[in-house]
Amino acid sequence: MLSKEQGECRSRRRCDTGHMASSLSLFDADVPPGFEHREDFITDAAEQHLLDAITEVTFSEFELRGVVARRRVAFFGQSYDEAVSGPLPAFLAPLRAALGDWAGIEPDAFAMALINEYRPGTPIGWHRDAPQYGIVAGVSLASSCRMKFRPYRPAGAVNATRRSATHEVVLRPRSAYLLKGEARQAYEHHIPPVTELRYSITFRTLRQAARSGAPEPR
Repeated sequence: MLSKEQGECRSRRRCDTGHMASSLSLFDADVPPGFEHREDFITDAAEQHLLDAITEVTFSEFELRGVVARRRVAFFGQSYDEAVSGPLPAFLAPLRAALGDWAGIEPDAFAMALINEYRPGTPIGWHRDAPQYGIVAGVSLASSCRMKFRPYRPAGAVNATRRSATHEVVLRPRSAYLLKGEARQAYEHHIPPVTELRYSITFRTLRQAARSGAPEPR
């Protein structure tokens, strides 16, 4: 049951944190089961506050399997592989709390945060987030992009036929998404090259096996 304060916040359609608590979900979106999306999840002012804070963030190159990606990244919090990263910046705390409220989890369950910088012409290739992570939540800033999905196929799978995207959604500035369930486990996604500077802020939970150090189930 909502408290009086929460009810008033929802009736105003936005909270003091800049979270538009009652924003409508995107209807008729062509997305896999388990993918949730909300337009205008944060206000214009909240977006500008985040963009201003990001100007003070130190980004680094991101290398995966020996290939340096065109996007730049900044990691914070706890990684499943215990990679060294800084503590969560204070300016990300309200956004993490708002996303936790939407996802129905405690904010600190989002153990790590990632800020991606996409300069014009920058894509992100087909991938599925590491299986040690659980729920993935993201917010788009500054400009739009397309997010495409296709069924996930493990490396070395026998069926090597070329695959095409089966689902697609536009992620506009200030929108947010949750990636869980089938969309998280059974699909991979990618973002084609953007045409304008874009930032994304992504939060991830850690699965219990990753938290405890136990081997990941296969």
